[in-house]
Amino acid sequence: MKKIVTVIGARPQFIKAAVLSRIIRDRGDFQEVLVHTGQHFDDNMSEVFFRELEIPKVAYNLGVNSKGHGVMTGQMMEKLEPVLESEGPDLVVVYGDTNSTLAGALVAKKMGIPVAHVEAGLRSHNMSMPEEVNRILADRISDLLFCPTQQARMNLEREGFRNFGVNVIESGDIMKDSVRFFRDRQDLNSERLQKLGLKPGGFALATIHRAENTANENRLRSVFEGLESVSEELPVVLPIHPRTRAALERFGIETRIKLIEPLGYFEMQELLSHCALVITDSGGLQKEAYFHRKACVVVREETEWVELVDAGLARLVGSEPMSMKAACESFLARTLDFDRDLYGKDPGEFIYRAIEDYLKS
Repeated sequence: MKKIVTVIGARPQFIKAAVLSRIIRDRGDFQEVLVHTGQHFDDNMSEVFFRELEIPKVAYNLGVNSKGHGVMTGQMMEKLEPVLESEGPDLVVVYGDTNSTLAGALVAKKMGIPVAHVEAGLRSHNMSMPEEVNRILADRISDLLFCPTQQARMNLEREGFRNFGVNVIESGDIMKDSVRFFRDRQDLNSERLQKLGLKPGGFALATIHRAENTANENRLRSVFEGLESVSEELPVVLPIHPRTRAALERFGIETRIKLIEPLGYFEMQELLSHCALVITDSGGLQKEAYFHRKACVVVREETEWVELVDAGLARLVGSEPMSMKAACESFLARTLDFDRDLYGKDPGEFIYRAIEDYLKS
């Protein structure tokens, strides 16, 4: 039986991997070995997702976290190499754009093991972002490149990937399957909203965690000034990432918006289903907002998910407070058209079949 090693380490990867892992388990054609690098390690950011998303038991936890990018990537590679030597997989699957993604792709490629990159071809065109560096390098050494959008596929074509002897495949976005699967299974109610003092449709859901916003004091102050400005008309609730909490404490920034602990997957989906709109610097949450038919205000200068901006369903505001408030007011004042298919049909099944064909060839 062919063997696949899947390398994951962060919340967005857990969500995406849950879809493909479930299909692999149900079909029984391959053996999957899950490796968790440990990048997201506490219960709120890791264990709760494994329980709720029904992700299979992790075979290896590398326990690498809370260090600089270079140290983390290097330690992940050092610990991953003997795992791949022992398991001898036919394919290594990596997701997204984290240090875990790059470490998994690099070690596998150096060992002569084919690499499948799910969420390939995305570009922000901002090389100061660690995620941009990770995704570009992972793409370049992967053998199967699953592009979630037409734009992502075109990015790779412009970069000459047709000449690299690899498989560039427009698959759709696997996160769509995850949202759909668990939305159909969970009971979305307003009990949690009542505990938080919120009303359905009467609040904005925000997340801020990227280094570009949390590492710079002036930028972080500006972001929270914008959130407070929005909250004057529409309450803002923000499940706070450990990095963001530490940055607020380090810079002595106080805020009047409602900060809550990080949420599990079901809890986050519940708030997404009931919020008026989303304010975020997360890539994954931009799409989850779309899947829940919510407008998204993007607290960045650029986004990989350009189709959402082009469709008028998301707006880039950077860290400018007045731009953030104006975007929220604009979205709330009009009806948006979500009746379009931006991210494919049954992406998980599509990716599985492509992997199956590749391993059988």
